[in-house]
Amino acid sequence: MLIAFLLPVLLISGCGYHFSSGGEYINKDIRNVFIDNFPNRTSEPYIENNFRNAFIDEFTTGGRFRVVNAREKADAVFRGSIESLTTAPLSYQKSNIAAEERITVTMELAFEEQDTKKIIWTNKNFSGYQDYATPNLNTKEANRKNALIKLSYDTAERAYRLMMSGF
Repeated sequence: MLIAFLLPVLLISGCGYHFSSGGEYINKDIRNVFIDNFPNRTSEPYIENNFRNAFIDEFTTGGRFRVVNAREKADAVFRGSIESLTTAPLSYQKSNIAAEERITVTMELAFEEQDTKKIIWTNKNFSGYQDYATPNLNTKEANRKNALIKLSYDTAERAYRLMMSGF
């Protein structure tokens, strides 16, 4: 009975494939990272600050790198640009006013060695989305602002994990 239970477990766990998020493929000499300013190619003001701060937080909490405040102190530079930001309705109220909307961001991201300019990781079409309720005009803007903040942090977390995993 015990063997019948353990055999499938051993077969599944012994496949050799595992998801590694420690950045093992990234040169161990890269310790200090500068997060560059994010150009904002959208009409949404100040979102570049939200996204840059989210990436700074993600690199800091990730523990593998130390974020530095000057490019010349860095072993590598993380760059991003916000290419587009769109909003689309998801559902409607009886009055044909949106009850819920989805905000979608598309970015170009790159992580490169400072001295050699060798690209460590890049994604030229990285996107994420966040849904938010728009029950009335009084709460719509506050909900949108909160959705943008959550979107920036969720996007940074997902990009960092993919980068550290080599995907």
